[in-house]
Amino acid sequence: MRIHITGNAGSGKTSLAKELGEILNVSVFGLDKIVWKENWVITPAEERTFLEKELASKQEWIIEGVSSVARKSADYVVFLDFPRSTCLKRSILRSFKYFFSTRPELPKNCPEIKIIHTLVKIIWRFNKCAKPKIISDIKKDNSIIISNNGELYSFVEKVRHNKTINGRLWLDSQSFGLSARY
Repeated sequence: MRIHITGNAGSGKTSLAKELGEILNVSVFGLDKIVWKENWVITPAEERTFLEKELASKQEWIIEGVSSVARKSADYVVFLDFPRSTCLKRSILRSFKYFFSTRPELPKNCPEIKIIHTLVKIIWRFNKCAKPKIISDIKKDNSIIISNNGELYSFVEKVRHNKTINGRLWLDSQSFGLSARY
């Protein structure tokens, strides 16, 4: 089973991926170590695409991050479509924790203080730059759009209690009481 969790910075991708990985016993991969190199150096596009394709070629995974390669390779896509204000708040709170150190999901020497202005720009521009592409890539029958904490909690609890149907992960929007919004 391949699950891609995508959304804005601070939307909760990493936390959700870790939780689903534990519930479903599936390996979790974050794209931050592909997107960034040590000292917040951006990975060149060709190298990034190669690494994403290599990761997506694995038989089973949960990949969290923004990637058309992962979206197109996934059996299911979970789009965390939280408001910018929520993403900004979560990112700021996370940044305080790792202000002068590096989050475990990142390459070495990537303290938040070095990119706080870039992070704010990413969050602010997401709805215009990344969201339209995500919406155009996902399909109704294999995607779930979650836009608030209540929906997120409901989703996680239903996965926790109904892990499989006929041996396959069951992640359709109707089963979770969510409406696919496009």
